[in-house]
Amino acid sequence: MCNLYSLTKSQDEIRRAFRIDTDRTGNLPPLPGIFPNTAAPIVHVAEGQRVLAMHRWGMPSPAFALEGKRVDPGVTNVRNTGSPHWRRWLGPQHRCLVPLSSFSEFNKAAGGDIWFAFGEERPLACFAGIRAEGWTSVRKLKDGETTDDLYAFLTCPPNAEVGAVHPKAMPVILTSEEERDAWLRAPWAVVKALQRPLPDGKLVIVARGVRRDED
Repeated sequence: MCNLYSLTKSQDEIRRAFRIDTDRTGNLPPLPGIFPNTAAPIVHVAEGQRVLAMHRWGMPSPAFALEGKRVDPGVTNVRNTGSPHWRRWLGPQHRCLVPLSSFSEFNKAAGGDIWFAFGEERPLACFAGIRAEGWTSVRKLKDGETTDDLYAFLTCPPNAEVGAVHPKAMPVILTSEEERDAWLRAPWAVVKALQRPLPDGKLVIVARGVRRDED
């Protein structure tokens, strides 16, 4: 499962690539290592406009996963979209794009973190994400109860490149403006087919064995 990715392109590049109307991220630095339960930029639609905003990585966990636990660090990767727990967040108002320049899958035998991108230059891409606004929970005991805007992204069976490293799953990646616009606006019945692996040959390994992809 993908629990580490990077976003190292400039803020202006991100705005242009995802046709941002309103940027609420402030001064966005390069993010060579984005980890679970930390904040990163996502794109969502509000009042018909695309908004770039910071959300915390990790959607609310299902109740059964929290039994006997005092904290909910969140679910980073969502596979079972048929679950009632996830269905509430599949409508357009809860969908988002998660910009990235590369992502990592861990395989100790292959050298640790294996970083994938669409090329050595690491062009911008995005995961198909879902989000929840204003969710109150205990993410870390030391912080106590907090209210956060949260996100996660969908996964699917892997393609050949990712499957060689992580045979169970890969993130759902949207590759065209048509797909991105549909994901943000269309009914679930229309976009559910986008939860599929990339064609084989689309990704390359750009780094190995490092926890941050400095691009």
